[in-house]
Amino acid sequence: MFCWNCGKEIDTNAVVCVHCGVSVTKMRKENTDPLAKSKLVAGLLGILLGEFGVHNFYLGYTKRGLAQLLLTCVGWIVIVGPIIAYVWGLVEGIQILTGTIDKDADGRLLKE
Repeated sequence: MFCWNCGKEIDTNAVVCVHCGVSVTKMRKENTDPLAKSKLVAGLLGILLGEFGVHNFYLGYTKRGLAQLLLTCVGWIVIVGPIIAYVWGLVEGIQILTGTIDKDADGRLLKE
């Protein structure tokens, strides 16, 4: 967790920031990690471009993204591949927006 006032990393159980002394109890539900990815961006990428795995690449899930991309590109041979990849991306996009999927590949919580 990061302090909302000074931006330095602090213990998740801290009540006050040891660096600047500010109370951090009000920020428990807010994600102040500067490296956190946006939940809205990831969700919209999943809904709009999910069949290409763009949302998974954005969140750092490279293998899942490649699987979706290959299913779309190579799946044209049997026609159902792109349909499966689209539904897969749509479902993951909705899960991201509803909070079921709430972390990126590095384990960081997604920010609102």
